[in-house]
Amino acid sequence: MTVSADSNKTMTIQEELILVLDFGGQTAQLIARRIRDQSVFCQLVRHDLSIERIRELNPKGLILSGGPASVYEANSPQVDPEIFELGIPVLGICYGLHLACQTLGGRVIPGTKREFGRTACSIVADDPFLAGLPSTVTVWMSHGDQAEDTAGLFTPLMSTSTCPLAAMKHRSKPIYGLQFHPEVTHTEYGSQLLANFVKAVCGCHGTWKISSLIEREVTSIRARVGKNRVICGLSGGVDSSVVAAILYKAIGSQLSCIFVDNGLLRNGESDKVRDRFQNHFKTDLHVIDARDRFLNELAGVTDPQLKRKIIGRVFIEVFRKEAESIPDAKFLAQGTLYPDVIESGADADGPAATIKAHHNVGGLPKELGFELIEPLRDLFKDEVRRMGLELGLTEELVWRHPFPGPGLGVRCLGELSAPRLATLRDADTIVLEELRQAGLYRKIQQAFAVLLPVQSVGVMGDGRTYEEVVAVRAVSTDDFMTADWYPMPHDVLQRISTRIINEVRGVNRVVYDISSKPPSTIEWE
Repeated sequence: MTVSADSNKTMTIQEELILVLDFGGQTAQLIARRIRDQSVFCQLVRHDLSIERIRELNPKGLILSGGPASVYEANSPQVDPEIFELGIPVLGICYGLHLACQTLGGRVIPGTKREFGRTACSIVADDPFLAGLPSTVTVWMSHGDQAEDTAGLFTPLMSTSTCPLAAMKHRSKPIYGLQFHPEVTHTEYGSQLLANFVKAVCGCHGTWKISSLIEREVTSIRARVGKNRVICGLSGGVDSSVVAAILYKAIGSQLSCIFVDNGLLRNGESDKVRDRFQNHFKTDLHVIDARDRFLNELAGVTDPQLKRKIIGRVFIEVFRKEAESIPDAKFLAQGTLYPDVIESGADADGPAATIKAHHNVGGLPKELGFELIEPLRDLFKDEVRRMGLELGLTEELVWRHPFPGPGLGVRCLGELSAPRLATLRDADTIVLEELRQAGLYRKIQQAFAVLLPVQSVGVMGDGRTYEEVVAVRAVSTDDFMTADWYPMPHDVLQRISTRIINEVRGVNRVVYDISSKPPSTIEWE
């Protein structure tokens, strides 16, 4: 959780706490997520969090994240030098290593050779920080600058052919640095390195559980809401369902849910939401049919960012009108996750870069009229699922593949229309049916169909066709910040392709997306 100056007071002091100081790296929150995997509570905070507040929180260790800047540039994000005098362990990663090196007397210069991607890295010294690692590991590098220990203050721990300080340790202080990124899955033994830091170096025992976070959020929501009513923007997906469940646990009948049918949903989605939340959970559910309005507003729009903003704007307008009929509604709850936040560059004062706009983050107008409650804002998808199971939601719901807030609007590339959306719905239904039939649905973290804004020539029944192209996307990931394309069995791909071409009128070609994230994103728009 990135904490602003105004919200510092609300941070809970934990017995075992690791703080990650955020310098704008796209994987900064992933560091915190990896630490939580060790059952150690971890929070992501602004890089300029005051030294007084750090002392008050009394963390067992600090991690300085990577970032897009160079430490020698004017106005590059810095840190209070006193953090290196606190006597607690510090780990600098990439930019964090450069900052530690420069602050403590070394220097950082543009490297003669840049390193991006997988790199062989060798251990050159013994240290508890490296316990359990083989002599050579493959790590994920992403840097152009190079740290130089001109003051002779650091001991090299690991090196590559072009980077002698791939890992290092201060000779007299508990300060470590890594030039590569242990938080990404592309780095072998990366989780082991972070586990060694928090347990062997920082002395954490690993007693934190997801249930602790639930209780913290429940307590916080009750105290903040009081006797007011909370409205939950419900989509029926995993995130908004978990939000509704934690709100119901906190405030019970003070919760009202609004479901907007925007015409961009999958087949049968509206009926499923009604059944689940009106009949099963007995929630105060308001369903608004706004399909025509959304499609009218989106007519002729092809730019993906503009699509997202229009969908977000219209959603808020429709939502607000319905909310006005609900008395005592002061708060709006939504299922924003941290990958949404960092991809949107939502912290305007922070150092992170914007990748794409998310309609439930950057699209909210300032005159919304509600105070936001976002209990999942500092969580990744896998943590949300664990929370959902802990709250008693069904496995079928909890393990549902993610569905974007703008829905099929960002999977139907080019201009949106009712016929094109119907084509995409039918193709997407076939993809998911075949994955379930093959027993692959739970093995793949996200899969879907994309309707491309191109047509191709084909032959059907001895006649020439010129029809739509459908792309199939399936990825494997632990955290949705990085992802690999799923090596789909050929027989499954064949069944998917055959069924789509035979059953979905207007499609004569199916292709499979074999791009990883990064450099691609999971969604196409």
